[in-house]
Amino acid sequence: MILATRNEHKVGEMSALLPGVELKPLPDEVELPPETGDSFEANALIKARAAHAATGEVTIADDSGIEAADLGGAPGIYSARYAGEGASDEANLAKLLREVDAADGDRRAAYVCAIALVDEGGHEYVFEATCEGTLLREGRGSGGFGYDPVFVPDETGHNDHRTFSELTPEEKHAISHRGKATRMLARHLGLEAEAAP
Repeated sequence: MILATRNEHKVGEMSALLPGVELKPLPDEVELPPETGDSFEANALIKARAAHAATGEVTIADDSGIEAADLGGAPGIYSARYAGEGASDEANLAKLLREVDAADGDRRAAYVCAIALVDEGGHEYVFEATCEGTLLREGRGSGGFGYDPVFVPDETGHNDHRTFSELTPEEKHAISHRGKATRMLARHLGLEAEAAP
């Protein structure tokens, strides 16, 4: 199965969540079209369709990001390039914190992940999940990536104030947007026993 990305971190994370499935990164010669969709679902489908068309193999693609309540859902589908095309995780995170601080209200946010599957027959499926939480004023922890250092998920419990970057990979997978969406995909593929928590 092809995962329409060359991000080894993402391939590793998804492989851990799909036991028994051999996930291969996007072949070097395959060019993905620009993500011009207006939703996570649309962008995931753009990537999955292109990779399936180029390889003829079963393909999955994910599109994910973070939505801040006080910013009307921004950065949303622009999460990976919020501070500009090619911006670093640090630059994107700094911009988000500046804007949320300026809004000076609700620090609620949600991570969203949509995973698109195009199977052998070209049938399309999308699995979407969210993880709700709160944004800190400054980052903590060394794990994870993207906006993880400032995101405290609700699902670890009222008294647990650790960020996504402070959770173990197993703890994060159990509650994260990508973990939930991948388990929905696993159930669809008939892998649910292995994919539980």
